[in-house]
Amino acid sequence: QLQLVESGGGLVQPGGSLRLSCAVSGFKWNVYVIGWFRQAPGKEREGVSFIASGDGSTYYADSVKGRFTISRDNARGTVYLQMNSLKPEDTAVYYCAAANQNYVTIATIAQPLKYDDWGQGTQVTVSS
Repeated sequence: QLQLVESGGGLVQPGGSLRLSCAVSGFKWNVYVIGWFRQAPGKEREGVSFIASGDGSTYYADSVKGRFTISRDNARGTVYLQMNSLKPEDTAVYYCAAANQNYVTIATIAQPLKYDDWGQGTQVTVSS
């Protein structure tokens, strides 16, 4: 079973930046997709950004393209989400999750049900 632990959330002003970290243990990097999701109060969980373990391909929701960057450090077993030009609508609990990439396609990569293992979440609040 995988273990995922998020960190790096907090309060930031509009236009500011945060970097989230997801420490992953218990698996082989080359078989899993790691995704960042977010959930705001009263809203459904939304896929934000994803990185494939094999070739490191990345994917982004349209709402964050050009502002967020996902990356990984294999040696540290950590996936990062650099968030720039933050907006109040980015406020949410952010979760990282892992899915076996053999069962994920481009069409399904943002579907939470494809992900079996989840972290506990970290709060991001964008407000002046």
